[in-house]
Amino acid sequence: MSLTDRVVFITGASRGVGKACALACAAQGANVVIAAKSSEPHPTLPGTIHETADAVRALGRKALAIKLDVRDADACAEAVAETVQTFGRIDAVVNNAGALFWADVHKTPVKRFDLMMGVNVRAAFSLSQAALPHMMQARYGHIVMMSPPVDTNACAHHGAYAVSKFGMTLLAHAIAGEYRDQNIAAHAVWPATLIESSATEVYLSGINRSLWRKADILADAVVALLKKEPSARTGGAYIDEALLRSEGVQDFTRYRLDPAVEPPHFSFKDIPPISG
Repeated sequence: MSLTDRVVFITGASRGVGKACALACAAQGANVVIAAKSSEPHPTLPGTIHETADAVRALGRKALAIKLDVRDADACAEAVAETVQTFGRIDAVVNNAGALFWADVHKTPVKRFDLMMGVNVRAAFSLSQAALPHMMQARYGHIVMMSPPVDTNACAHHGAYAVSKFGMTLLAHAIAGEYRDQNIAAHAVWPATLIESSATEVYLSGINRSLWRKADILADAVVALLKKEPSARTGGAYIDEALLRSEGVQDFTRYRLDPAVEPPHFSFKDIPPISG
């Protein structure tokens, strides 16, 4: 199924995985809403919502850049309303914006816990809730969470972060069940290994970059989900590589940062804690 003229709303789309998703969806014909906090150039972080919007337009598609703090539920509702006012529809929401703090429970300040809950699961709830009435009216919609399959064995470390991310996946399962009869799908997707991003650059700089993959693999996995009719597949929590293999992809060398090295698979427990 084509994404031509579908409207895809992506959070955290000024850089990294979100930007890769925006460009991948635009390349498949979608018009894209780029929602993120970065509206002006940052001295240390690359990308802005306007740069991503320009890149989408360069692919021949329409773009709407919205400065958005996803922790603000009212602002999330306003952003969805602006999307519908601009494009007349909202076909998909990709909840990509994320906050992280990889530490054991006794080393995680409550304010960090609150931040992760606000940016991860609460924001996903707010945006999904705002988009659902429009999707229900159209009897069409996809909601994608950037979160892992729920696996309590993987929650051996970084408890606060795991709670926020598993919460997103549980929300996807709930939406899938609640709106299945209205042709609205919800999914979760997560990388098999470390992905090149600002977060990995800052927090995991000690890990050999040859063990990372490009953000394009997650973007292609998201496109694979969005290209299906919602009623055809919903309620799944996928690992990007496995999902793409099910779609017929066999060669993953183009996703490697080092073409000669096949990255190993990682889980929460394999990620070293943030020091300091």
